[in-house]
Amino acid sequence: MSELPNKRMLLVHAHPDDETINNGATMAGYRAQGAAVTLVTCTRGEHGEVLVPSLAHHAAERENTLGTYRETELAAAMRELGITDYQFLGEPDHHYRDSGMMGTAPNESPESFWKADLDEAAGQLVGIIRDRKPQVLITYDEYGGYGHPDHIKAHQIAMRAAELANDPQFGSGEPWEISKIYWSAIPRSALQGSLTSSNIFIQILIKLFNYVPSKWMALPFVKADGVVTTKFDGEKYLPQKLAALNAHRTQLIINGDLFNFSKRLATRIRGTEYYIRVKGEAGGPYDKNGRELDLFAGVKE
Repeated sequence: MSELPNKRMLLVHAHPDDETINNGATMAGYRAQGAAVTLVTCTRGEHGEVLVPSLAHHAAERENTLGTYRETELAAAMRELGITDYQFLGEPDHHYRDSGMMGTAPNESPESFWKADLDEAAGQLVGIIRDRKPQVLITYDEYGGYGHPDHIKAHQIAMRAAELANDPQFGSGEPWEISKIYWSAIPRSALQGSLTSSNIFIQILIKLFNYVPSKWMALPFVKADGVVTTKFDGEKYLPQKLAALNAHRTQLIINGDLFNFSKRLATRIRGTEYYIRVKGEAGGPYDKNGRELDLFAGVKE
């Protein structure tokens, strides 16, 4: 086995586009620093909402080709971020299908990711962890960010896999302990400036879509400032993040550095990304609010 890079990061996401929305600048930034960045996407997003009319024929209720199309979107986004190590959970033998929202028919399907056995799916990820040996893991919080069942399941599987990967009694391969685990988050203060009705784009959304900016503040991933432990200043990598977001054509509508997505929620795109550290010790440097600025601070090579 070739020598591993000094910094190694693993991200676990539910659908194509989640990685760029939550962590695009972080991924591009650490890859530019020479870190190994591995992305595992759990489903192909077959039941996603298609926002572009010219691509609506791919939807599950029509041609049912959205998952295949979103594979190409993910590949294009990864090229923009400089990421070459990405895969779908369980491939080539397993295929976890998008679950749709709670209470829908896709969610009840035995093929849905939501119905997958926790340890079986986590076991698929354990092999990747033991092979890549990441010091840092990034995923969602226990609410899956905003409550989508696939996001919740991705959180559960990531956390369970991190536990099992360090258990010498589980599976094959050398056990590996991940040093630091982060959940994506946004502090309230960072979001407020993006949601003012004085913004012309927000005014249009309010008029045409009955958009309510306060809906953002109610989402579970919007946290009290004191809960957020870590900030990655990725403004330098905002162009790459914007380009990657534009690659996810079926799911996102980009207007400069503004975008709206499912249910017409909208916000300004930033390169600064925030996290809650749930495992590992803090390490400097820190910003004025005491947030660590390097997700790898304090980890051993």
